[in-house]
Amino acid sequence: MPFTISKPEKCNMKEETVVEGHVPSMLPSDKKWRLVWNDEFDGDALDESKWNYRLNFWGYRSPAFTTEGVDVSDGTLKINLLRKGNDFCSAHLQTGGLTFYNPRDATSKKFWPFGAKDKFKFMHKYGYYEIRCRLPKCDGWHCAFWLQSPSIGAHPDPAVAGVECDIMENYRQHKYGTMVCGCGWGGYGAEGKWAGHYEFPFEETEDGWHNYAVHWTPEGYTFYADGKIVGKQMAPECAVSQVEQFLLVTTECHGYNRVFKAQGEAGEVTKGCCSGEPVPELFEATLPDVFEVDYVRVFDET
Repeated sequence: MPFTISKPEKCNMKEETVVEGHVPSMLPSDKKWRLVWNDEFDGDALDESKWNYRLNFWGYRSPAFTTEGVDVSDGTLKINLLRKGNDFCSAHLQTGGLTFYNPRDATSKKFWPFGAKDKFKFMHKYGYYEIRCRLPKCDGWHCAFWLQSPSIGAHPDPAVAGVECDIMENYRQHKYGTMVCGCGWGGYGAEGKWAGHYEFPFEETEDGWHNYAVHWTPEGYTFYADGKIVGKQMAPECAVSQVEQFLLVTTECHGYNRVFKAQGEAGEVTKGCCSGEPVPELFEATLPDVFEVDYVRVFDET
């Protein structure tokens, strides 16, 4: 994937208390905002009325995804890197689901190639999407905050099919000292377009907490990191989703997914595109290692 090197620019931001007793949000000061959805992680367990676990990858159960290692305590969500023998996994949370990830229902006589959808718990269109988080310390796995359409690539017009909007990904942080944001559309095959992502320098804060956000409008996307603009993708150069999308707060251990093996290969249990092995960096990771989230909030302009 080619990247545009971003030069973060200062902008006018304001800290605004939107949930009493909690850390203020960092919002663009030229707009008025109304909180429409949030999770402050105040309980003692993940609120499954808000979140699903993603467990599959393109129709196959992924060994990299799990329901384990998720801790909600002391006002934060903690997604832990888990080691089980010579394998690793971590949790992948979402408020909806991608239709194409669902495995076929083996008991069904229907011709539809996808199993039942996960319940959609929050879908939204346009607005300001914000996370406050602390990043994992070790390489070999990464975290992300992003938006996805249930049907990306299924319609020739990405405005109708939706896009993938990556608000924050840290998979280049440890080797290159950079973060990634940006959009892709047209699906994940030959028609996919992924040329618009920005790469920007990672700058640690004194307490390790970071704010990442995107302002999605009918005209395009503006990406923020710790109160600075780190990228803009506007129509017509960028496809802009005009449909509701769901949120994802995810981690992924490297090496497992996106590795294809021939189905029916002698002596091998086929895992489809989840046939890979953990990367060496995972064996070098110091545990515990965790992706910690203080809050996730969604705002509309008023």
